[in-house]
Amino acid sequence: MNTFSYLNNANAAYIDSLYQSYQQDPESVDFGWQKFFEGFDFGHTEQAEPSTDATAASNQADSTHFLKEINVLNMIDGYRTRGHLFTKTNPVRERRKYKPGKELATFGLSDADLDTVFNAGVEVGLGPAKLRDIRDLLEQTYCQSIGAEYRYLRDPDKITWFEERMERSRNTPHFSVDEKKQLLKKLNEAVVFESFLGTKFLGQKRFSLEGAESLIPALDSVIEKGSKLGIEEFVIGMAHRGRLNVLVNILKKSYKSIFSEFEGKGFDEHESFSGDVKYHLGFSTDVETSNGKTVHLSLCPNPSHLEAVDPVVEGLTRSKIDFKYGGDDKRIAPILIHGDASVAGQGIIYEVLQMSKLEGYRTGGTVHLVINNQIGFTTNYKDARSSTYCTDIAKTVLSPVFHVNGDDVEALTYAINLAMEYRQAFHKDVFIDILCYRRFGHNESDEPKFTQPLLYKAIEQHPNPKEIYNQKLVAEGSVDADYAKSLEKDFRAMLQEKLNESKSDEQFSEVKPVFAGAWKGLRLATDKDFLTSPDTAVSTEEFEMIGKKITELPPGKQFFKKIEKLFQDRQKMVNETKTFDWAMGELMAYGTLLYEGHVVRLSGEDVKRGTFSHRHAVLTLEDSEEEYVPLRNISPNQAPFYIYNSHLSEYGVLGFDYGYALANPNALTIWEAQFGDFANGAQIIIDQYIASAETKWQRGNGLVLLLPHGYEGQGPEHSSARMERFLELCAENNIQVADCTTPANFFHILRRQLKDEFRKPLVVFTPKSLLRNSQCVSNIREFTEGKFQEVIDDKFVDAAEVKRVLFCTGKIYYDLLEKQQTDQRKDVAIVRLEQLYPTPIVQMQKIKAKYNQAESWIWVQEEPENMGAWPYLCRKLRHTELEFDVISRKEGSSTATGYAKQHTAQQLYIVSKAFEAPAGKAVKQEVEETTADMANAGAD
Repeated sequence: MNTFSYLNNANAAYIDSLYQSYQQDPESVDFGWQKFFEGFDFGHTEQAEPSTDATAASNQADSTHFLKEINVLNMIDGYRTRGHLFTKTNPVRERRKYKPGKELATFGLSDADLDTVFNAGVEVGLGPAKLRDIRDLLEQTYCQSIGAEYRYLRDPDKITWFEERMERSRNTPHFSVDEKKQLLKKLNEAVVFESFLGTKFLGQKRFSLEGAESLIPALDSVIEKGSKLGIEEFVIGMAHRGRLNVLVNILKKSYKSIFSEFEGKGFDEHESFSGDVKYHLGFSTDVETSNGKTVHLSLCPNPSHLEAVDPVVEGLTRSKIDFKYGGDDKRIAPILIHGDASVAGQGIIYEVLQMSKLEGYRTGGTVHLVINNQIGFTTNYKDARSSTYCTDIAKTVLSPVFHVNGDDVEALTYAINLAMEYRQAFHKDVFIDILCYRRFGHNESDEPKFTQPLLYKAIEQHPNPKEIYNQKLVAEGSVDADYAKSLEKDFRAMLQEKLNESKSDEQFSEVKPVFAGAWKGLRLATDKDFLTSPDTAVSTEEFEMIGKKITELPPGKQFFKKIEKLFQDRQKMVNETKTFDWAMGELMAYGTLLYEGHVVRLSGEDVKRGTFSHRHAVLTLEDSEEEYVPLRNISPNQAPFYIYNSHLSEYGVLGFDYGYALANPNALTIWEAQFGDFANGAQIIIDQYIASAETKWQRGNGLVLLLPHGYEGQGPEHSSARMERFLELCAENNIQVADCTTPANFFHILRRQLKDEFRKPLVVFTPKSLLRNSQCVSNIREFTEGKFQEVIDDKFVDAAEVKRVLFCTGKIYYDLLEKQQTDQRKDVAIVRLEQLYPTPIVQMQKIKAKYNQAESWIWVQEEPENMGAWPYLCRKLRHTELEFDVISRKEGSSTATGYAKQHTAQQLYIVSKAFEAPAGKAVKQEVEETTADMANAGAD
């Protein structure tokens, strides 16, 4: 936003006409001109009237001065808009040069004007002032250790908010002596801790903070500042650089624990947790601020995938806002600490930023801190981005950015506190780009001079931030020359004491309780827990009452005719047929849980309606944007139902929902993919969090993934949810994987997620064509008397007559069923494996014993042989009594054909091969109709 853009072609006549208008009505001109003319009148109030002979000369002088006034206003605007390009923010490199510069000539001024009084000084709060003083204020405010980018904000109130604060203080902090001593103390802890580790654990990776140690006093200060502004909790996400320093000097993890980890002392070897390297681990604690308030701090665990933790932090924060803080986002704040290469290079940054203002994902503003080492692993910053700054992505969501010299601890502390004030005032994200350096290579054993010899020559000779700040304090008389030496001596002695203690312990035993806080009452799962499912049935009375509530449309509101017809059909299910389709089975699961007091959150692309137009959980009125949500109208005492269409993101939204479920294990949190194969865009979250977090970090999670899956002729991208990829991740009962074939079983597995005494992620491959398949229904007794069935046996056949047993999962069952029923094949049993993992081996063995006359046991799947469940089952069941042959599509590099006729032929081949007989007309008709129906279903 360029406030004075209209001045560039100004002239005296134009200004005079504006001034005449101002004299008649001040409100008739823009605010900037009002301020200007106020200063002009003030400056001329006591001037004597000119003589008649001097009138012409005076008028000419006034006109010239008017133009100079405009030039000064342009200069003010130039500093505010581009001053950040000319700051002293780089501690080890010369800044790049930008044109035009900030010389007086750039603005049509010269040194001869320095002592001229200009009314434009009113604009910066000086009143009429000399150009020299105006420029000094602008230089001090915008071109020293802090560079501010904020003029692109489209809200004048925000721009004014920044300018008033920055220009009033000149972006120059004024800390008390005690506050300065606290900054020095935290700098001392940061610097000495890294030095101590470097000498005591020579050569070990620690990804030190050296070069950016000012981060520690800045974080310490913002926690203090936040507590004064009402913050009760901070949730922090960061990568590995500086993590150990943050853990001990901010979150107060014991130094002894860190030293024990360096010594290689692990937890009990009999525990099931495999653990992770020390610079990936998380931690949480309560700290007391100087004003006596308690603030809870959490540092989320993070893998080496840089920035992967960002959406997790946001989701965890939002979950606590919803459940712990009653929707008040002023009481909790997320802090994300980035690297310069990753903030510019990782796409997840953009996905997370685009969530920041969305109803279902906003968290009241995030404070982003960028540790700008000016280098990637070995990649120079010029090769790491096309943008001027690594933080330029912040501008996409109009987040202000402060560029700060990392050697100036006071400036950094001032900037982060200003950022926290902005966050609390406007509930928006803000970035702080900490220009610093990395004293060593990517890790401590790496040699950076191979690729950046000149930079590291400068770094070698550069003093650390503590030395720089100590010299400053000594020079100004805030501390004496021995103060810093005393701090270092005492702190180093304490570190040595803790190191000695850690060496004397044979085993590292400091363990945080896993099931505390919101997780209290839950426990780890055992193998026995997966032998059978808990009771998840509901009474008939309750089931019917909820069914009636969620199928009623409120009177007096006009809905689309198709919606009215849909809800009439749903009412018939409840009141007449007592038979429910997939959509009703799903909605009834949510409704019963809500009625029992469990929060339900459903998030993903197009989830309100559903990709295949089956859910219709949110209804939009015909002639307005008003929405009606039946699941929020069950009972006055029901739990909240949250449902949000997400932006077009998988990685970011799945990470967010994982974090959301992490904070509240007693809510049913669901992420649904538009098509199941789109989940591969979130593979990092699946691999690093969903599948392994409990093993690595002892962090359970009950998140549910709904992944539409099934071969119906929709081509390579909309057929497979990549079942094989999830199954190859399965071990140690880490996740649950299911492919349900009935609405009732889907109902029960969703309810089971909150009825178990433990939490495990649940991956459900959900149907597409079955949503409208007349065979895929369940009667009311299956909801009110049953529970989840891991295996569903064949009730059509007589076990003594069965010669062939077909095991399968998911949609292929209905193709097989069509053939069996059409031909009345009682010699072929079809058994459905509804839960693929943990694999119900005991139940499968019982099936094996039951069909003791069977001669062949076959696994039938519609996926290619190298995909689907077969690769997992082949490995899992080899050399056991449950070994199968397989019938499937032939192995392929692509998941499915894009040709409808080829798809039909392949599907018929599978069925005919399974029964050793031609598929027949009925099966062919069923497959062709399904293919035709699905040809235009969903999105592409």
